[in-house]
Amino acid sequence: QVQLVESGGGLVQAGGSLRLSCAASGRTFSTSNMAWFRQAPGKEREFVGGMSWNGPSTYARSVEGRFTISRDNAKNTVFLQMNSLKPEDTATYYCAFMRRGASDWYTKLNYVNWGQGTQVTVSS
Repeated sequence: QVQLVESGGGLVQAGGSLRLSCAASGRTFSTSNMAWFRQAPGKEREFVGGMSWNGPSTYARSVEGRFTISRDNAKNTVFLQMNSLKPEDTATYYCAFMRRGASDWYTKLNYVNWGQGTQVTVSS
């Protein structure tokens, strides 16, 4: 059974940092593309960033330069380091496995096995 468990969310002041973790099981993590999405109340779930199984990463324009994705294949874990947080970053953050053979990071249908999410709240 595939499982993704996010952690590390919380309340932080604007300008602060948080590091989210996503622990994966039940699927070959080391050869899987992984992504982070977020969803604010009343809004669509949106792509934040992704990391290919072989290393390259890509980010949404809204977070580029502030957020960094990394992964530890030995621990089946992907991370999202968030710096210079803004109130508009407030959302529930989700990790997901990309479907085998998919290439479009932004399309939610290209993902399977979502986690339950972790809440990030940035106060002004």
